[in-house]
Amino acid sequence: MYTNIQCIKNSMKCYDKDGDYINPRNGLAGLVLTDENASRQKRIISIPESSKDEMFEQTKKEFLQENGVANGDTTRRTDVYDNLYRKMKKDDRLAAGYTMQQYERAYRNAFYAAARKADSKWEIGKPIPSGALDGITRESVESNLKKPGRSLTSVDIQI
Repeated sequence: MYTNIQCIKNSMKCYDKDGDYINPRNGLAGLVLTDENASRQKRIISIPESSKDEMFEQTKKEFLQENGVANGDTTRRTDVYDNLYRKMKKDDRLAAGYTMQQYERAYRNAFYAAARKADSKWEIGKPIPSGALDGITRESVESNLKKPGRSLTSVDIQI
């Protein structure tokens, strides 16, 4: 196989000094899941409050906008995750993403429960009853979670 120096230099731009792949979309390393780092991904770690606030607000906005449908075509979740990753150390980015997914799931579940409490016949895709989510705060959702190590689980969300 023959190549030239410039080709090698171009290839090396895709990796950081530790040899970790740099994601071209956001310019961050530490986001590729491999056999080496798989055990470090599925764990709950501490993430910034500002990131949890941002995810809560985004999830609520999209839940209302899409009538509860988890539509991947119109979401801005990627921006929330990218902002989180920029705040984390490279070695914690996979675990931070996993942790954020757990919080996002809890927020969405609380919104479903609130919509169904406001209208027991409400179904995903139908308009959400006015004011159904007004009493839901990030803190109220998180106060009903326990952290057993590898996931966050709801302990009876009180609405």
